[in-house]
Amino acid sequence: MEQARVLIAIALSFLVFILWEAIFVDRENIPQPPPTGEAQKQAPPAEQETLAYQAGPETSGKSGNADTVESVSTKKDIPDTVVDTPLYSVEISAAGAIFKSFVLKKYKERTGDDAPLKELISEKAKKGNLRCSFADNGIPGLDGAIFGSPHAGRTVEVRKASRNITFSWTSPEGIVLEKEFKFSPESYMIEMTVRVKNGSGRAVEDRLSVSLENYMDLKGASYGFEGVSGLIDGDLKEIKIDDIEDENVHEGNIKWMAIETIYFMTSIVPKDLVPAKMVLSEQDEHFVETSYLAPERKIAPGTQIAYQYDLFFGPKRLDTLRKAGHDLDRAVNFGMFDILAKPCLWIMNFIHDYIPNYGIAIIILTIFTKIILWPLGNKSYKSMAEMKKLQPLMAEIREKYKDDKKKMNQETMALYKTYKVNPVGGCLPMALQIPVFFALYRMLYEAIELRHAPFFLWINDLSAPDRLFRFDFAIPMMEPPYGIPVLTLVMGATMFLQQKMTPTAGDPAQAKLMTFMPLVFTVIFINFSSGLVLYWLVNNLLSIGQQYYVQQKK
Repeated sequence: MEQARVLIAIALSFLVFILWEAIFVDRENIPQPPPTGEAQKQAPPAEQETLAYQAGPETSGKSGNADTVESVSTKKDIPDTVVDTPLYSVEISAAGAIFKSFVLKKYKERTGDDAPLKELISEKAKKGNLRCSFADNGIPGLDGAIFGSPHAGRTVEVRKASRNITFSWTSPEGIVLEKEFKFSPESYMIEMTVRVKNGSGRAVEDRLSVSLENYMDLKGASYGFEGVSGLIDGDLKEIKIDDIEDENVHEGNIKWMAIETIYFMTSIVPKDLVPAKMVLSEQDEHFVETSYLAPERKIAPGTQIAYQYDLFFGPKRLDTLRKAGHDLDRAVNFGMFDILAKPCLWIMNFIHDYIPNYGIAIIILTIFTKIILWPLGNKSYKSMAEMKKLQPLMAEIREKYKDDKKKMNQETMALYKTYKVNPVGGCLPMALQIPVFFALYRMLYEAIELRHAPFFLWINDLSAPDRLFRFDFAIPMMEPPYGIPVLTLVMGATMFLQQKMTPTAGDPAQAKLMTFMPLVFTVIFINFSSGLVLYWLVNNLLSIGQQYYVQQKK
């Protein structure tokens, strides 16, 4: 059963997880010059007013501080704007006012002092994040728009208080599109407002689309979820990259949408929950784009409308997402045993608060769960001990009736009845423990807390396979980096010892097959994260101790 639960855990280890989002629409009243007859007919007096500025291909405005907008429609060489906070640094391109780079300051790409900081947006991404467009091209020229800002080419530091930065573009017709971002020094949440000011002589009736995109490097992601997700009508939708072509449109009340890797996510959260569409596309097996399509709105001449969103670009850390609100914490999904995995994560983090080593926290958590499951383990090992006492008698029956399988089975069942032994008594208590094992397996594999977390000596990343030394040559069945998987080999030895302590199966062929199981699973585990291997190793040692204790009492 120890091997059986590993098999099931492996089968359940791959999950799909990615977010999606929704939109908020808010109308603002603004002063107006005398409207034309056509414009006056199209603007409801209680809801919209004509614009107070003169329409034209280029306009500019100031709102009383240094972070206001400068509108540009034709200039092509405007440099990027950089916003620097204690948590991240974001580079905003004038072309579309998109996020082209987002670097997290508290996370690195890999272990090592010289490792670069974590970049959330791949340089291979083609269009940029938070690109705005209209479904029916309601504002011609927007696709190639160059946005102006007084901070172009500058670095804006956000340290003590939030800062608002606005980018603006004016179409040849006089339609102004503004993108205003509010950055906070202590949060990964960013507020974004998209304003459309219609200074033209026609109404704009269309659906605004805001997009996320990324280039997904799927190497080594065979056990965890990467893809698109969204919280739609209260249900978490997870779309694996391989399924995007068949599940490319989702409709409903979209609370958020996101693109996720195992440990990080970029997401859009609407300020208002309204019926909308989430449209997915995949241009190749790595490039993923998802767009939030707002409900259709009519913007009459001389009026403006605002679409408001929150953005979360950061780590999939449960406490961080809960603090952000909007049910973003549901993006951390450990599968069908999520209800057990999240308490285990909380306990592990609680232990880490007092003993700042996640390897030790895993050991203590494993001991804690073993204590809780100790009564079930006792029942299982008592049944195994009783079975072991019957092995000589069962061997005699097999030898005596080796040519009569039916009689052999009858005599074996009679033996069980005589000694009041249940042949599956060792399996049933163990089966009740499987949900806990699954929950721990998923949690330890996907918890960002273990990413780049050191344990001791050569184990400097509990989310990566353990490798003592590094070899320049490939090793069969081993994924790079290549080295000696010491922790995995020790774990395999404990599985071999436990297999020797367990009564052999009645079928000699099956018993012979079971002797190879420790070797098989050692090979499988060489590519698992060292945090997972550490858990299985400690659990095996505790199980061996418990089994030995029970057998000695018998």
